[in-house]
Amino acid sequence: MPDSNFAERSEEQVSGATVIAQALKTQDVEYIFGIVGIPVTEIAIAAQQLGIKYIGMRNEQAACYAASAIGYLTGRPGVCLVVSGPGLIHSLGGMANANMNCWPLLVIGGSPERNQETMGAFQEFPQAVRSSIYGRPGACYVDIPADFVNLQVNVNSIKYVERCMSPPISMAETSAVCTAASVIRSAKQPLLIIGKGAAYAHAEESIQKLVEQYKLPFLPTPMGKGVVPDNHPYCVGAARSRALQFADVIVLFGARLNWILHFGLPPRYQPDVKFIQVDICAEELGNNVKPAVTLLGDINAVTKQELASKKSLPMNYYTVFYHVQEQLPRDCFVVSEGANTMDIGRTVLQNYLPRHRLDAGTFGTMGVGLGFAIAAAMVAKDRSPGQRIICVEGDSAFGFSGMEVETICRYNLPIILLVVNNNGIYQGFDSDTWKEMLKFQDAASVVPPMCLLPNSHYEQVMTAFGGKGYFVQTPEELQRSLRQSLADTTKPSLINIMIEPQATRKTQDFHWLTRSNM
Repeated sequence: MPDSNFAERSEEQVSGATVIAQALKTQDVEYIFGIVGIPVTEIAIAAQQLGIKYIGMRNEQAACYAASAIGYLTGRPGVCLVVSGPGLIHSLGGMANANMNCWPLLVIGGSPERNQETMGAFQEFPQAVRSSIYGRPGACYVDIPADFVNLQVNVNSIKYVERCMSPPISMAETSAVCTAASVIRSAKQPLLIIGKGAAYAHAEESIQKLVEQYKLPFLPTPMGKGVVPDNHPYCVGAARSRALQFADVIVLFGARLNWILHFGLPPRYQPDVKFIQVDICAEELGNNVKPAVTLLGDINAVTKQELASKKSLPMNYYTVFYHVQEQLPRDCFVVSEGANTMDIGRTVLQNYLPRHRLDAGTFGTMGVGLGFAIAAAMVAKDRSPGQRIICVEGDSAFGFSGMEVETICRYNLPIILLVVNNNGIYQGFDSDTWKEMLKFQDAASVVPPMCLLPNSHYEQVMTAFGGKGYFVQTPEELQRSLRQSLADTTKPSLINIMIEPQATRKTQDFHWLTRSNM
């Protein structure tokens, strides 16, 4: 005999209101805000029966604002349920606000029966959940004719659309990410501006890591506050105007150059400030200013790309000296020689005691560094045991007297040698360029006179004589090797620090340093 229960189930009828409510439930809608009336009351009741929370408001505009805020807070669209006519019109303010804020919102409005559509239908908005959360989020409008709400249909005839998956994570072009990292690295006064787009993208962990790892000051917009805590030491909110006015590179993380940020224009900003825009919406890139770099993609994903890119990019002089200065003992001797290495080191590496700085001096003699370091170590050993000698060498300068490493090891002197290696005198080339040059001619014919062999492992000179040697390419490796060298008082050490071969000094006032056309 046929199953009578099955027959009953196959003929089970459900209302359009229940179908609509179940469709919302399938899309992970948790909250509905609105004001009920004909023909949407039944939808609110059906939603409650399925466990969706319904919050009755006193005005559709406020209901729509509330629903849009749900979209921002949860990443899934909140729903505003309104009646036709004035109910829908009142919700337009909230829909416009959601679009401007880029928050997902679903507005469901009742309308007359289908037989009245050709007699003057309501203005339509983009339809459905997918449109509200993919790309730049925003408001969508779904129009529900009154006869749909009360229509009875066979339960087996219903096909619910599967839950709309979260948007795919889009990433920026790798070349653009590398360019952005290079621009940030060369900045004298960089500034990150963190907008609500960064909050919506849940980029707090990666942005905070970027801020802390590279010591980058940041300014939150009003709704970007908290992505990195306001009490963070690199927050410049208290000096907002000054930070904007004097920054030379500004990175916008989900922030728009609108009225809140003075449109990115002088006099609030430097006329030649470089903007790097990170945004999910292509149409936003290049508004009001011509950015130096644009990074189109999910803010969290792009920030992680930046972190990875900055790890793979070589350091420059300022990065090196910043991290060295952080760890130097206040009573250490600093010995320095080289071209860019010594000149930049003079301005960055600090001394707190007299007669604790030795460099090439008046005559600008190269090759004095290791001899000076040995002398300082002997004096420190006799007069102030425990003092460390930090000898900062360019790779060319180190070559003049590098074999004195054997002397340092023979007498076990408390010297830490830092070789800032750019593969040349003033500037060099990376290994790929070097190989390309030598494809068809010998080195003597094509290699520029200032170039040295790329990626020379000077640290092996130290290990050859029993000291500690380190080959470092990232700020993390530099910090770790210097920390280990300072902690180990039993052996001298040499840290070979690879930097960008084309890295150079920022503009100086000394004509003799900049007059060369090289």
